[in-house]
Amino acid sequence: MNKAASTPVVAVIGATGYTGRFVVEELVRRHVAPVAIARNAEALSEDFPSPQVTTRQAAVDDTAALARGIRDAQAVINCAGPFANTAHPVAAAAVQARIPYVDVCAEQAPANATLDFFDEPARQADVTVIPGMGFSGGLGDLLTKAALRDWDNADSVDIMIGLDSWHPTPGTRHTMGKVGNLVVTDGKLVPAPESARKQWSFEKPFGEQTMVEVPFSEIVLISRHVTANEIHNYVTQVAVDDVSDPATPAPEAVDERGRSAQRFIIEAVVTRDGEQRTATASGQDAYYISAEMACEATQRLLQRQDIPAGAHAPGELFEPADFLAPLNLDSFSIT
Repeated sequence: MNKAASTPVVAVIGATGYTGRFVVEELVRRHVAPVAIARNAEALSEDFPSPQVTTRQAAVDDTAALARGIRDAQAVINCAGPFANTAHPVAAAAVQARIPYVDVCAEQAPANATLDFFDEPARQADVTVIPGMGFSGGLGDLLTKAALRDWDNADSVDIMIGLDSWHPTPGTRHTMGKVGNLVVTDGKLVPAPESARKQWSFEKPFGEQTMVEVPFSEIVLISRHVTANEIHNYVTQVAVDDVSDPATPAPEAVDERGRSAQRFIIEAVVTRDGEQRTATASGQDAYYISAEMACEATQRLLQRQDIPAGAHAPGELFEPADFLAPLNLDSFSIT
């Protein structure tokens, strides 16, 4: 399945967005031919003047145009939010074309729906579908798997997301109210307690932080393959305040890769019978890491024959240390 091509071609939906542009640039660095697809033809021509990038105009709600846009691709990466509007039509187009689908969805409902709806069609088409393959979703899922090690279940899983700032993209602003509010309590997906907070001590330079429970797609991804009584995730209060403030500007590039100055740290903390295990990753610009993760997953789907068909959470498919090693993280550790 997932035949590798000598010069792979990958379609990028939502290519003119902040994460989408990172994805296109990362594919070029990986010697993959990107097809940049977006609704706005003028934005496409302005953002991607290089002959290394093919550009095609298509709206997600135009089934025929979308099919034409991905017609010669070997895989699709969907970066177009809100994913409540885009995940189903883009995944359907990919499965119809019998090519893998990857997205960077942080929203719980579309991630859950993609796993439920497309598992059997993807198996029948002999392709792989992976929702939530980004910072808010897949990274916490992979770190949880790393922290568990030989455990097949846990009493609790806490994803602690430390952001020193959060300058939201327009896409983030559109989706924040649609992310979802489900957590796992007593082994079941239920609405999170409103405004749950806790104190957490990260390694320097983050240190002691007030954390706010803000459930992202990692909750539903982790719950697909990890049996736990409790699964929660928290974000630093300073970052929540940033993204809640309409005056907070969009991210600005500060280095040659186009990354913003934002620093992050994520800790997946799992407990069982009084024992605690932790996996930690840190780096720069959460959106950039989402792009790297989506490209890494897609390239593996194109190169490997052992990845099963169907719809899967990232942690069901990849070994964390091996997957995260090629990414531009500052650190990754398991304790």
